[in-house]
Amino acid sequence: MAIFSSLSERLGHIFSKITKRGKLTELEINQAMREIRIALLEADVNFSVAKKFIEEVSKKALGEEVLKSLTPGQQVIKIVNEELIALMGNSQSKLDLSGTPPTVIMMCGLQGAGKTTMCGKLAFHLKGQGKKILLVAGDIYRPAAINQLQIVGKNAGVEVFEKGTQNPVKTAKEAIAYAKKNDFNVVIIDTAGRLHINEELMNELLEIKKEVNPSEILLTIDAMTGQDSVTVAKEFDEKLDITGVIVTKLDGDTRGGVALSVKAVTGKPIKFCGVGEKLGDIEPFYPDRMASRILGMGDVLTLIEKAQNAVDEQEMQKLEKAFRENAFTLEDFLAQFDKLDKMGDINQLIEMIPGAKKKLGNVSVNPKDIERNKAIIQSMTKKERLNPDIIKASQKKRISMGSGTSIQDVNTLLKQFYQSKEMMKRFGGKKKGKLPLF
Repeated sequence: MAIFSSLSERLGHIFSKITKRGKLTELEINQAMREIRIALLEADVNFSVAKKFIEEVSKKALGEEVLKSLTPGQQVIKIVNEELIALMGNSQSKLDLSGTPPTVIMMCGLQGAGKTTMCGKLAFHLKGQGKKILLVAGDIYRPAAINQLQIVGKNAGVEVFEKGTQNPVKTAKEAIAYAKKNDFNVVIIDTAGRLHINEELMNELLEIKKEVNPSEILLTIDAMTGQDSVTVAKEFDEKLDITGVIVTKLDGDTRGGVALSVKAVTGKPIKFCGVGEKLGDIEPFYPDRMASRILGMGDVLTLIEKAQNAVDEQEMQKLEKAFRENAFTLEDFLAQFDKLDKMGDINQLIEMIPGAKKKLGNVSVNPKDIERNKAIIQSMTKKERLNPDIIKASQKKRISMGSGTSIQDVNTLLKQFYQSKEMMKRFGGKKKGKLPLF
């Protein structure tokens, strides 16, 4: 499910009604505000936050500038967009990585919020920025917590510091000394979680904070638990004075109210969000980009960043040359499927394209379709991949059997390949044109 899909759909319906009118009356604007308020509450936005948001939007929307405008509907949408951005923090809040290394990041949260997995994702993200990361196993209570951190650390390609069931405060102190001695840039401490907040948990976290003096105290909260997560964030902040929040599972079947409420309730920004299960499925949180997604306007900047991370300039030049020389093969096609896989959930990528929802409706691409297409190409011989024109009925039968698919699936894949080749050939004909990633 797309992020905020239900809220986005509701707002789109409300805005479609007011943009069709040449002029808007005060009554019509008030009606739209009531509908937006209901949409926010249904998306699990905190009641007080929704109330204040509508008050701010209404005050501006009922101004003389909007009521006398030739495009009042568009003006209202602009105001809603601006207020959504303000609600979520106006601008991106970056990690504080300044000061003498190592930067210490203390991760906290309740059990089940995805804190340990997020430690690995954050480590993977920072490693991609050239940082040398040390993960620290500070959760000695949850069964297999240390082992889980070791697995995510291995997958992220970073070292894990652990001392078994030793006192977590002592482990954290020793980890900092080890990091200084071995030139680590960043230390990420995975602290203990609980099923609920209690005095024992908070005392331990406060001791660790006092001992290691972290630059960042990041609270991991689960978007799926709705307003409970906002309450948790408020309690953690009151006790620990957190520096920011990471929202997990923002890609799932969630109404998204947490992301719209937590900054207003705690005063602390969302710094990252988890948008999938893979290590790379972590995104810095940009209030303006998220507001754009909520209003169905896409998110081109994030899409570009994902594409740049998936393919380097040398690969792009090689691909452009293949198109110019009409030498694009099924091997190149297979490589593009791999790049798409690297960029993340295909449906989230579609969501980032401006106007995609309006043009394509509720289109959904099954990731299994991509895996099936990859299996079909991988079942071909090298000669067939380089020259698909030689693939006849007998070869298709062999390929379908080898990939566990049907002959119709093979035909569909070949048709997609030739259509893509023809489309990209047009792009390749432009001397200075930049080819889009497939």
